[in-house]
Amino acid sequence: METNHQYDQAIAQCREIFIKKTRDYGTAWRVLRTISVVDQIFIKALRIRTIQDKRTQKVEDGIPSEFKGIVNYAVIGLIQLALNNPAVEEVPVAKVDAWYQEYVTFAKKTMLDKNHDYGEAWRDMSQESFADLILMKLLRIKQILLNEGQTLISEGIDANYVDILNYAVFALILIEEGKH
Repeated sequence: METNHQYDQAIAQCREIFIKKTRDYGTAWRVLRTISVVDQIFIKALRIRTIQDKRTQKVEDGIPSEFKGIVNYAVIGLIQLALNNPAVEEVPVAKVDAWYQEYVTFAKKTMLDKNHDYGEAWRDMSQESFADLILMKLLRIKQILLNEGQTLISEGIDANYVDILNYAVFALILIEEGKH
């Protein structure tokens, strides 16, 4: 299946960056609370949108790099939610890698299930829509946080992180295909 392979390739690129940064910086990200993770993704998504709107950039890292960063921060968000205790903590690279694989595997399964039902509608979406949807999901998470983590009918923070991760992977796939 083409999407399956493309998804794995995009994740492999993101994972390589994540693991290299873990070796460089350790797990400094363990101190981040949910709002801080959301803000890091927000900065990246807003930069993508600004570059899209202005059609130019002054900082070297481009849109693909920002989408990869979004994938990695979404994984950090999922890990932090599961651990439920931001801390100054150094975690071995092997354990971080296992967590990374666990959450991207879950996100991929979610993607495959949704692709079954939606027929890969994402393939006809614009890069601008992915940026906008990521920003919308971040605003939803912020509202959930204001509601002390409670929702009445909606998905929780974790589901929003999974969607953010998958939207960023879709954008990376379409960029690789030359469609964006």
